[in-house]
Amino acid sequence: MILPNVRAGFGRAEAAYLVAVTTRGDDALRKSFEERLSTEGLDSVLDDPRTLNAVLTVGGVAAVPPRLVFYLLVRHALLENGIDDRVVADYLAALLLEFGKGGRARKVDEAGGESFDYLADIVAALTTADDRRAFLLRTHLGNFALWSSGLFPDYITARVRRRGAPGIEYYEELGASGYRLAADSSHAEAYGLHWLFRACAQNFSRLRISLNLIADRYLFPTTGDRIDRMLRQVADRFRDNAPAN
Repeated sequence: MILPNVRAGFGRAEAAYLVAVTTRGDDALRKSFEERLSTEGLDSVLDDPRTLNAVLTVGGVAAVPPRLVFYLLVRHALLENGIDDRVVADYLAALLLEFGKGGRARKVDEAGGESFDYLADIVAALTTADDRRAFLLRTHLGNFALWSSGLFPDYITARVRRRGAPGIEYYEELGASGYRLAADSSHAEAYGLHWLFRACAQNFSRLRISLNLIADRYLFPTTGDRIDRMLRQVADRFRDNAPAN
């Protein structure tokens, strides 16, 4: 079970690292950051745009401890898209770290078992699942849909063009549904995840767009068709700015 526990693992070592790379020998700036750490806590440094910029200029994404860089990338992408919820950022960072392990994204849990290549297969498995299994499948439906449409939108677009496969809207619909139904389970309440899953369901599109930002800027900046990517980005901006009915 993926839990929002990345941020809780940060301590003095991470704080010292962030202050060092952000201030780079500037004594006045170092003193300012240290005072902020003392009075406002580590979150104030993690949320500072200068922190992400400094971390990325040290040597790029690969040069930073994965837990730290993924939290920073997710947190700032979400802030850019109007989502100021640290627990949601924490959960998405944990999701990226967990699903980044070989083959894990297609499995319901880390214990292994059956793999699912398509969202439709997860939906089909729900028809014979008991209550506990159904909760895990619905959670995985949300997670897998968000992972796929968030980090690999270019791949989805290419499949739409080549094979007439379902587009991003399909992933958003099923992913939001998975989170929504998982939130209603007593198992979600037992884990303290019911409100988090509801937030993921309500904001699925913006979460997906935030992960697209990370993929486009930092993880896969040179892959995919440039025109398709531009059209996707324009469509997302238009939808975000469209007046509500």
